[in-house]
Amino acid sequence: MQKLTASLNAWNTESFNHTLKNEIENLAPGILPLEQTTTQGGMVDDKNISATITSSSETGELIQVKTGIFFNEIIGGCSCGDDPASENAYCEIMISIDKKTATATFKIITE
Repeated sequence: MQKLTASLNAWNTESFNHTLKNEIENLAPGILPLEQTTTQGGMVDDKNISATITSSSETGELIQVKTGIFFNEIIGGCSCGDDPASENAYCEIMISIDKKTATATFKIITE
């Protein structure tokens, strides 16, 4: 389970969005479920992730944050001279942060 302790500590402050963005962009490779949103092979380049916080709210036990994630999808197997190629990709993720433990869950938004 991934913990977003700095973001939890910044909740209800002016620095929350910046802090969460920083934590998201510095997660270890494979933490975000980005491969579920790929359309051309399912391979994700985790080195170039950019997050945008679009909304946040608080429920009884959770902080819920709708987040846009920009990343690169690796496209292999086209037999091109520059194989594998990389293409810009985007998805939206709902991040739920437990207010007691800072444990975060990530769910792809499929609207």
